[in-house]
Amino acid sequence: MATVNLNNNQFQTLLAEGKTILVDFWAPWCGYCRRIAPAYEKLAQERDDIIFAKVNIDEEPLLANDANIEVIPTLVLYKEGKAVDFVIAPNSKLAIEKFIEQGVN
Repeated sequence: MATVNLNNNQFQTLLAEGKTILVDFWAPWCGYCRRIAPAYEKLAQERDDIIFAKVNIDEEPLLANDANIEVIPTLVLYKEGKAVDFVIAPNSKLAIEKFIEQGVN
């Protein structure tokens, strides 16, 4: 499944549905965000048990603020409408996979 770019309304809808969502809070000017994006996109293609989403903090500053995002990229895992864990600047696809496995299980 491809990643989904979320605005606030879409994000709130997914949370209300109680789906498991991994959200990449990023910005276009962030070099590290662009560097880790291919690994994130690859995982989105490989897994169908999680919704892989992206939130551009420049376009959705209130969402980033509500999620207490201070450093990007930050990945936040949501389950049943609540944030359950986060990781800041994962360094590889493997690091993202391990983060997901710890949070989903």
